[in-house]
Amino acid sequence: MSDQHSFETLAIHAGNTADPLTGAVVPPIYQVSTYKQDGVGGLRGGYEYSRSANPTRTALEENLAALEGGRRGLAFASGLAAEDCLLRTLLTPGDHVVIPNDAYGGTFRLFAKVASRWGVEFSVADTSDVAAVRAALTPRTKAVWVETPSNPLLGITDIAAVAQVAREAGARLVVDNTFASPYLQQPLALGADVVVHSTTKYMGGHSDVVGGALIVDDPELADELAFHQNAMGAVAGPFDAWLVLRGIKTLAVRMDRHTENATKVADLLTRHPKVSQVLYPGLPGHPGHEIAAKQMKAFGGMVSFRVAGGEEAAVAVCDRAKLFTLGESLGGVESLLEHPGRMTHASAAGSPLEVPADLVRLSVGIENADDLLADLTRALG
Repeated sequence: MSDQHSFETLAIHAGNTADPLTGAVVPPIYQVSTYKQDGVGGLRGGYEYSRSANPTRTALEENLAALEGGRRGLAFASGLAAEDCLLRTLLTPGDHVVIPNDAYGGTFRLFAKVASRWGVEFSVADTSDVAAVRAALTPRTKAVWVETPSNPLLGITDIAAVAQVAREAGARLVVDNTFASPYLQQPLALGADVVVHSTTKYMGGHSDVVGGALIVDDPELADELAFHQNAMGAVAGPFDAWLVLRGIKTLAVRMDRHTENATKVADLLTRHPKVSQVLYPGLPGHPGHEIAAKQMKAFGGMVSFRVAGGEEAAVAVCDRAKLFTLGESLGGVESLLEHPGRMTHASAAGSPLEVPADLVRLSVGIENADDLLADLTRALG
């Protein structure tokens, strides 16, 4: 499908060709492990074994590439599986990576507890500060890792500026685009080399699937990643790929509603006496507001805030909420809240990535906004 189509059209049609046998308008779930060959080496459509390729996964991968404006998309069993494949493709023992001082706890754990044992070194930098990124580079730096908006402090990094710094150092820029989704932000167009997604989140959108993705534009890097994807084997299964592909069809309309609701939630929180700080890039007072407005279509559905009463008061807010479900993950149609310090970011405790103990993170869903505001008001007391 032509990349000249609008995002909303690509989300529904890219990779979604009608089934040639029946004309089914939705790609079938090819729940199959192996494929009949027409003679030795005579593959039909290039399919031989579903770890290497599966038609349902192919449909999703083509869709992902189209939405991010890349040459190749690769779908994995989880976001961390995608990250692991990327690290082992880009890096060798002795290499160095710059990672953000505000990153998903699982990403930090992957670097600190897994990659470091393999001889990969990393430095932590505030990636919203281009000078800090430049200062963290070493002659052995092979990658700069960015989350924007970041998890859970909603920090904003100037992708184009950091891409230039990485390029000058001979390093690749990796952007985790999970919080924004390709509907709101397209890092490859801003100079990034690799886009990472947990497709579990906004791409799937319904809290019913776990998956990950990598999207690149460099054909040589695409081939290297595909080799490692097959060699390591943590691929998305056909049903999971089908669920993500189904979720993507409504991504645009969901993100519009997530953003609309999150804006109202952030406004309520900024006026509440028991909230000491609201972290949302859509607020004019957010330090990354202007950059976010430049590189994002809108500001997304994630809001974090700090509770004036401290850690126990923040935990109490989480316990009192009813419509906001207490749970990890994000990006589903239902609203979630969590205490990052004790939940998603517990692995970062005691590190430079440790999050404030009074922080609450919200994944604002697509329910009626008035109901969400009433629930938060009750939870804050």
